Amino acid sequence: MRVMSLDVGTKTIGIAVSDLMGIIANGVETIHRTSKERDYKRLAELIKEHEVDTLVLGYPKNMNGSVGERAQICEAMAAELKELFPDLKDVVLWDERLSTVAATRVMVDADISRKKRKKVVDMMAAVVILQNYLDSKQFKARL
Repeated sequence: MRVMSLDVGTKTIGIAVSDLMGIIANGVETIHRTSKERDYKRLAELIKEHEVDTLVLGYPKNMNGSVGERAQICEAMAAELKELFPDLKDVVLWDERLSTVAATRVMVDADISRKKRKKVVDMMAAVVILQNYLDSKQFKARL
């Protein structure tokens, strides 16, 4: 089974999925949000297609570690997803501070044009979130 991460924004949701061994995060797509029903329908399709058992939602804490409005929205979404997808093993909130900055930096270093970066930055942020989550699981497994 695989792990899927979501970088949830007001206009888009970036999606990434792990490989079968849970080592490498891969970008899947960016959902352009129109309605909650449509967004969740597409998530359901992707969860089934990629045989996902765990969802990791980026948790946008403030830089001082406090929980703001965007983080509260993600908490509510995590609760909804747990209800909508009861077959999932877990829905995890994962600290995503600076994930978009890291994703942008990687794309700038790779000399990707600004126009192309804008199209994939949310998906790449989901990759950063998921890779950080997977790395932490690998680190804990080695202890």
